[in-house]
Amino acid sequence: MIALLYIYIILPFVAVFLIPFFNSKIKNIILLTSVGIGVVASSYFSVESLVGNNFNYTFYGSVITGPINISVDYLSAWFIIIFNIIFAAGTVYGLYYLEPYQNKSTSISMHYIVLILTYFSLVSICVIQNFIAFIVAWEIMALSSFFAVIFEHEKESTIKAGLNYLVQAHISIVFITLGFIYIAYRTGSYDFSVITEFTQNNQGPTIIVLFLFFFVGFALKAGFIPFHTWLPYAHPAAPSHVSGIMSGVLIKIGIYGILRMILLIKTDYVIIGYIILGISVFSGLYGVMLAIIQHNLKKLLAYHSIENIGIIGIGIGMGCVGIGKSEPILIIMGFTGALLHVFNHALFKSLLFFTSGIIYQVLHYLNIEQMGGLFKKMPKTAILFLVASIAISGIPPLNGFVSEFIIYSGLFNWIKDAGIVSSIFVILTIISLVLIGGLALLCFTKAFSIVFLGNLRHHVHSEIKDGPFLQMLPLYFIAIIIVFIGVYPQFILSVLYKPVSLFANNNNYLQFVNNNAFDFISNISLLSVIFILLVVTIFIIKHFVVKNKVIETESTWGCGYVNPTAKQQYTASSFIRSYAKLFAPLLMFTKKEKPITNIIPEETNYETSPYDKIEHFFIDKPILLLNKIVNKFQFLSNGKLQFYILYGVIFILSVIFIPIIFEKIQYFIDYLKQL
Repeated sequence: MIALLYIYIILPFVAVFLIPFFNSKIKNIILLTSVGIGVVASSYFSVESLVGNNFNYTFYGSVITGPINISVDYLSAWFIIIFNIIFAAGTVYGLYYLEPYQNKSTSISMHYIVLILTYFSLVSICVIQNFIAFIVAWEIMALSSFFAVIFEHEKESTIKAGLNYLVQAHISIVFITLGFIYIAYRTGSYDFSVITEFTQNNQGPTIIVLFLFFFVGFALKAGFIPFHTWLPYAHPAAPSHVSGIMSGVLIKIGIYGILRMILLIKTDYVIIGYIILGISVFSGLYGVMLAIIQHNLKKLLAYHSIENIGIIGIGIGMGCVGIGKSEPILIIMGFTGALLHVFNHALFKSLLFFTSGIIYQVLHYLNIEQMGGLFKKMPKTAILFLVASIAISGIPPLNGFVSEFIIYSGLFNWIKDAGIVSSIFVILTIISLVLIGGLALLCFTKAFSIVFLGNLRHHVHSEIKDGPFLQMLPLYFIAIIIVFIGVYPQFILSVLYKPVSLFANNNNYLQFVNNNAFDFISNISLLSVIFILLVVTIFIIKHFVVKNKVIETESTWGCGYVNPTAKQQYTASSFIRSYAKLFAPLLMFTKKEKPITNIIPEETNYETSPYDKIEHFFIDKPILLLNKIVNKFQFLSNGKLQFYILYGVIFILSVIFIPIIFEKIQYFIDYLKQL
């Protein structure tokens, strides 16, 4: 195992060094080989951990870092397996997605390098147990993913989105680093193990603040509201395979960090739980509300990532309250639902982004209002998108329903023994979760119907067809896992036993399982199988009934219009018009319209663009205010050499005399104290 570990460490350096020196075919082989070996090696360590053989190893490190411990425990193993599945699928898919760009040899080389660095840094973050090494891996992950986002750097919007992501990624690093600095200062050690000992011995508000520093740092990466504003720009700007990896994997490293700190930091879990629950409910509701009004398909999916991070957070918050109140049911239901939804979201969201990428390759745009009728030309892509849409909406018999139902079950169990205040909080959470599910269904009904049904609204010069089989293969693989978890969730729940046991006492978990607490999942899976068989049977009967009949196609009655066009179909905006009017006070739109002035109308247009109110008030307005303040000092930059020399002299004099002045002030204060 040690030899395999060192191969794993050396592999990315070798791959990164070799990629620039070969042609595109060899580059593809190097990328696939390096990621493939990394996936196999890390999966081996993860599976060994999940069967009870946790792996621990200590590197000598350096004088600065001290010994660097790495550990593959149950939590690390769970996240590494998720990362491996999505990254492997995204890498294979990405090779075909990038075929039109193969003539850009330098860009492709750089892109492959950053993909390799992103993957290996993500896995490293999951196993490193040293503050400094963790921050270094986190920085590599932030920088490499930034370069992956700006692959199409010739577009101004892509550069803006990438810089937005880079800045907020480093704000995240600042919060995490400040937390580590405080612990290192108080303990004199950089090892993760000192966090538990330190927080156990220093209970109080300070430890809650310490946890919140870590939470903000990791929440920025995960995309919790109000730390989400980078996400709706980075996802659409990135190539689709990167978007799938970012949503399926990258934001989950933030969830991993939060869960790791919950295990390490011993504090008032009830307070922490309610804070996480409040932020998560808001994230889920606000994310799906903004997703519904988006016109850009990938931006719509990006806001749904925020929504699902909120659902995961609800499970985590419930589990934390369970730890604080010593309620095994809340702990097990909360963390089981959260960890399972991490996996489920990684599956169906990456599938949605990958199918969106195939649509973009054909149409070369992502505006939903211009799409339509793609089911006839791209049936495989449409069915895969539909499967993922049903899953993300939490509808049986697919995987999204299972994890959400477990969280629901935990919330309903909570009400039984909750006080009045807690009951009100739980009821509001349940109502919010119901609204999230209903609004998600509305959003994906709109997305699927406008994109795939009806007729195409704009002429497309390229041939509209599904992607090649090898590009579609990883998508089929993901779809099969989605169906498998929905139909037979007992398998994945048996695997989740070990990660959840880190948060719950092993005996409590075993007692919970032995009391048939998960029997409702078995009943759901049985009903799911019956439902699937019923649907298949109906389609088989339909096939034989209509097989020998002539199918005639006629134009839809146009209510008196004799020359109907595709533009007369329902648009995405008209589909959700009632919703937009109902929630208008909470939403923000900018409108562009040319009013009709003459008796005989001229050509006119009407366009609405949704915007994020939180971003407007908490990002845009403070930046405008800061710009106004900074502009007041523009006179200092006047281009005259003598002024710049004067600034230098003032700076030097300040460095010399300010310490002397402070020393005199301190001397005077000490003199007064003596009097």
